[in-house]
Amino acid sequence: MEKPGNVIPIGSPAVEPAYAPLMGTPSHDHGQWSNGLLDCTSDIELCCQTSWCPCITFGQNAEIIDRGLSSCGVSGALYGIVGFLSGLHFVYACAYRTKLKRQYGISASPIQDLCTHIWCHPCALCQEHRELQHRGYDVPLGWYGNLEKRNGGTGMDNPPVVPGGMTR
Repeated sequence: MEKPGNVIPIGSPAVEPAYAPLMGTPSHDHGQWSNGLLDCTSDIELCCQTSWCPCITFGQNAEIIDRGLSSCGVSGALYGIVGFLSGLHFVYACAYRTKLKRQYGISASPIQDLCTHIWCHPCALCQEHRELQHRGYDVPLGWYGNLEKRNGGTGMDNPPVVPGGMTR
């Protein structure tokens, strides 16, 4: 039987290193957006990119929100295909907004997220992108680029375990 002191809590970096935050998350803004929905023009380059090719901004956001389980290219392409075939790309993007808000404890309803994406879709994508930047991510680098940056360019999440001396 294990002693209580030897138990590693689920979600600790020793158990799930890929899901530990890559950068420090400011605790003073937990539960609210760090920027407003209509603050799009605070980053003109992002605003233009999102206006002309929202699939890039969406793909970058999705890779970070999914913590590397989906790539920027695949997410952006799916976003474009869904938009081209049905015009419902905002519903796909809305699911990621809800997931982002859940990860950071930002409160709102899925209906509010859907309405935001229906009527202010480019602004919503920009707000999500800026939120990830505020949380310490270099969003264009992607999940693995941020992981490598955090680990000093080694590209490794944890060093390999080397067994002790020879035993029989």
